[in-house]
Amino acid sequence: MPKQPEFSAAPEVSAQVTAAEISRLAGVTRATVSNWRRRHMDFPSPAGGTDSSPLYDLAAVRTWLAGRGHGEKVPPIEELRTLLRLSAHDRSAAVRLLPFALAQRSRPDLFTAADALSDDDVAVRAQASVHELPALPGTRFDDVTYTASDAALLRAVLRCIDAGQTQDAVDVLAERELEDEAASGAYATPGPLADLMARLLGAATPQSPYPVRVFDPACGSGALLVAAARQGAKYLYGQDLVPVQARRSLVHLGLEAPDPTADIRAEDSLRADAFADLTADGVLCNPPYGDRDWGHDELAYDPRWAYGVPPRGDSELAWVQHALAHITPGAFAVILLPPAAATRSLSRRIRAELIRAGALRAVVSLPAGAAPPLHIGLHVWILQRPELTAPEHQSVLCVEGASLTGSDGKSGPRPARTLGGSRTAGRDGVVTAPWDSLTEGVLRYWTSYATDPSGFEDVPGQARAVPVVDLLDDLVDVTPARNIRTTAAAADPVVVAEQARRLRCELAQAAEALAASARQEDWPAAGAQARQWRTATLADLTRGGALTIHRAGPPSSRERDTPPPAEFENRPVLSGRDLATGQRATADPETPVPHTTAIVAEGDVLLAEIRSDSGTKARVADEQDSGAVIGRGVRLIRPDPKRLDAWFLAGFLAAEDNLNSASVGTSSLHIDPSRLRVPLLPLEEQRRYGEAFRHLYTLRQEARRATELAVLMPKALADGLTGGTLLPPSSSNGSDRTDPTRPAS
Repeated sequence: MPKQPEFSAAPEVSAQVTAAEISRLAGVTRATVSNWRRRHMDFPSPAGGTDSSPLYDLAAVRTWLAGRGHGEKVPPIEELRTLLRLSAHDRSAAVRLLPFALAQRSRPDLFTAADALSDDDVAVRAQASVHELPALPGTRFDDVTYTASDAALLRAVLRCIDAGQTQDAVDVLAERELEDEAASGAYATPGPLADLMARLLGAATPQSPYPVRVFDPACGSGALLVAAARQGAKYLYGQDLVPVQARRSLVHLGLEAPDPTADIRAEDSLRADAFADLTADGVLCNPPYGDRDWGHDELAYDPRWAYGVPPRGDSELAWVQHALAHITPGAFAVILLPPAAATRSLSRRIRAELIRAGALRAVVSLPAGAAPPLHIGLHVWILQRPELTAPEHQSVLCVEGASLTGSDGKSGPRPARTLGGSRTAGRDGVVTAPWDSLTEGVLRYWTSYATDPSGFEDVPGQARAVPVVDLLDDLVDVTPARNIRTTAAAADPVVVAEQARRLRCELAQAAEALAASARQEDWPAAGAQARQWRTATLADLTRGGALTIHRAGPPSSRERDTPPPAEFENRPVLSGRDLATGQRATADPETPVPHTTAIVAEGDVLLAEIRSDSGTKARVADEQDSGAVIGRGVRLIRPDPKRLDAWFLAGFLAAEDNLNSASVGTSSLHIDPSRLRVPLLPLEEQRRYGEAFRHLYTLRQEARRATELAVLMPKALADGLTGGTLLPPSSSNGSDRTDPTRPAS
């Protein structure tokens, strides 16, 4: 797309802003705004609000900031969010602006001189561009009108497009309109999860082309339909209860997948099915959860309930049957559901009928944190509409996703970037979840099972083809964790015993190393009183040339689509999480390398940018760290070895009192390294302290390793005992446990 011109500041809006919004406009902290209010007599007086929460006239604030040289530094997306809040008198502005983002992408030539256009001209051109959009099924754009009062918002959207944030602008517009919606139980579908679900739909028939017609009856922002289009779907159908979500989905598809034909309707899918005659080739859906007002009474005799009438308190099984009713025999549906759908007693008869008919083919549990709501682990159900001539299915595949990511099933992966989803959606976190391993594992097991169900080999703790007879008990519980065996029945007892012996040896050695470190000579008292010394901040030491501070910066809008500089490319990246957990830099080629960063050298001090109650705050880079680059969440401090000892510096920088004085923020505490203080001591005395801090770091690492083994070893022994591969110690007093190096009998 041709680059948009620079736009002038939006016309002043007669509105009031808070001190927090002033800080975002000026790119400073709230404390700075408070200082301005106290120190500058000409700072605008409050125009409203209360003594504790004053409001200021936006036009007056902007004039004052411009006079002081504080140009507005707020990102375009934050400017749009602020202007939307200030436009509370016109709540329809958000939904009316959605198609403008799509129109402007296809007609950038209409605003080549937007900075010179009047408000009326901006509105007229914007309206003309929207009216030129092609007519789509169930959607009209010729009723969209703009006036001069919309010019500020239109310009804000243009700035977002110019910054490469078109989809972000669409999400912000929709979220503003959704604030008053009461669609409870509706959550966003993260982009990686939408991609996984779309690929599962295609992997069901690996030898066939991707389903041509894909339907999402609770499409939200269209993330699942976009994912299906990327896999090869040609005709996309969607429906959502909330009108702004239907329009948002249509715009999302126009931006991300313009080639397939889309038909999106805004009605209640269960009560007013807009696609009653549609029989699709596949269904993807993330329906709302726990909705008791889904239409139980008026839909009691609906023909869609082929497996039983869903109880009032189980709307999820209504969505499952709605999806099955909309696909051809033999076609598949992939649906995201809460774990209660697998166990709820109200619906065990429906689950039993789904299993008997062969409609339920697989259940995949996701780690908690993989998708909203983040505190529970959701399930992905894979269903198939039964064929009369198809052979009877003898099993259901269960996959435990937490075991594929190294999660314990409770903490799970961290929240992934949200690309939109069912009914309500958010944007934009950082992709930190181990989605690669999760996606690869789930697809591998499902493809293998779908190709040859009877030949599928169970994997202890991860996947099992559960016989139908085992599921059809009194509970009909299809929860993967309940149905997957953690140990293989045919495991070799000798191999299990050898693995247990090795873990016992490693634990004993780790415990001995930890005990040896803890038994170091006594640490004497400093005297009758604590030592006092002169200190200097890192800012002072930087100005004096004793050290330099480096950090990784995000790419600019122009750099996003270009590779990093050659000196940084293809290097492992050390993140803040790696530093906190004691891990090495990530060498995964998929990990993005920052455009602005620094190469780690042995002797550099690595400091975490965000405070945490546990984990490493600072350490000295060693030979294994050398050559990596720092990523987000890490500050690299490079001391002059002739003036500062690295371990001395790391030890004092990580002191609690020091970190407390340099921490800023509310929800998350960020460390401002320039405020950290270091004692001014001779280099020889620094080295004495440095050796002590190095010893303490080693002690912490040994304690962490011993703790990990103390968890792994008892679990391995317990699994061996309960799985029948190990026997209790033959000695009644357990004396064999005192010699972990003795070979297993």
